[in-house]
Amino acid sequence: MGSFDVPLDDERTQLDAFIEEYRSAIEVTLDCLTEEQARRQLVSSATTLLGLLKHVTWMQRVWFEECVGGTSRRELGLVRTPDESFRLSEDDTVASVTAAHREACATARRTVADLSLDAVVTGHRAGPRTLRWVYLQVLRELAHHCGHADILREQVLAD
Repeated sequence: MGSFDVPLDDERTQLDAFIEEYRSAIEVTLDCLTEEQARRQLVSSATTLLGLLKHVTWMQRVWFEECVGGTSRRELGLVRTPDESFRLSEDDTVASVTAAHREACATARRTVADLSLDAVVTGHRAGPRTLRWVYLQVLRELAHHCGHADILREQVLAD
């Protein structure tokens, strides 16, 4: 079901659909790639296709588990900064990073299931936010990084 197949007057359903669409889209950029291709560094930063998925996993954990859920990054075992979240370890594989992403998405869904978009969450370091604000921030970041991933995939497949 695409994001345009839901009632337009149901904001929560539409936001959930958009987020799910982008969650799937970033995973699809790794389809049929070798481990080497997924790790290939084609830009001057540490950004790779696998690193992008690792970063969006971290990002969603920050927004849903820290900001909404109220558990600190330290308690969650998360790196402190966005730049660190792109870094791959030797143990990171397409399968392991994808599994971590799916687990983070499932946790996010459970975390917000009983909250309204107007619920005020207090785990953000800069102060309270509504769940709607968190949704829009996550959607913005997912869309942004999906664009990066699309371009990197084109470059990887052109080699």
